[in-house]
Amino acid sequence: MSQRILVTGAAGFLGSHLCDALLAEGNTVVGVDNLCTGNRDNLAHLARETRFSFVEQDICRPFDLGAVDYIFNFASPASPVDYSRLGVETLLVGSAGTINTLDLARKYNAGYLHASTSECYGDPEVHPQVETYWGRVNPIGPRSVYDEAKRFSEAAVMAYHRYHQVNTHLVRIFNTYGPRLQANDGRVISNLMIQALRGEPLTIYGDGSQTRSFCYVSDLIAGIVLLSRSSESLPVNIGNPDEWTILECAREILAITGARSEIVFKPLPQDDPTRRRPDITRARTLLGWEPKVKLREGLERSLAYFEAAIAV
Repeated sequence: MSQRILVTGAAGFLGSHLCDALLAEGNTVVGVDNLCTGNRDNLAHLARETRFSFVEQDICRPFDLGAVDYIFNFASPASPVDYSRLGVETLLVGSAGTINTLDLARKYNAGYLHASTSECYGDPEVHPQVETYWGRVNPIGPRSVYDEAKRFSEAAVMAYHRYHQVNTHLVRIFNTYGPRLQANDGRVISNLMIQALRGEPLTIYGDGSQTRSFCYVSDLIAGIVLLSRSSESLPVNIGNPDEWTILECAREILAITGARSEIVFKPLPQDDPTRRRPDITRARTLLGWEPKVKLREGLERSLAYFEAAIAV
């Protein structure tokens, strides 16, 4: 049955792909974004879609766009470049913004899914990361505006579930990439792809031995939609458990771009996680989900987007 669904952060990388998936199922989608990091171009292909509407709105201020059946809260700066520049705004959207959207879910008896993050685990002492691990996060470091905003959001979501019986879901998202990822957002894939395509040296922070687990965007969105329809209210990791060192990732990018760039090493930023890999046992068991797209295939699918990005 078709639903009226609210997506915050709709003009962002993940939010825009989520809108596409929900519309493809026949739903009506209201996208909300204040465009502090979102990009209208990510939604340009929906300009003639009658079941989609866009509202420029800061969710840190109370708002009400009418009754909805479900809310996906994806509003937040998410890249180190953005949340370092918008630290206070990141804290506000994770606190006031989350509360405002939870109030809407309560008012309309709507389902609610919050986009949380693997950054809740910080620089982990448990590997791979399981949802029961409480994390190792520096609450006052340069990354704390993002980490602690997301951790507060999780607490708020669970409080509304426990005290107000809101039907909530929590996804902990691991490193995701694909078309519409901001070309200048400072994340591993976008940084290295753009540098390779421009023939510039590939910059690696640290010695390249730190690891990440890269999930292609279509896999992530499929897992999130499945989670939103489940009865699970506790956090669920959605990510690709294939673990790559940053140096290995750089070599994959050189291979698919054909670039001859050298690799240069720079100091590792403070509190940058040394290891990152999701344990997806819960996602497999509860949702029947696991990723399908391997890193090489995902990079090849993303290549045309990044080539277009540097041509602008």
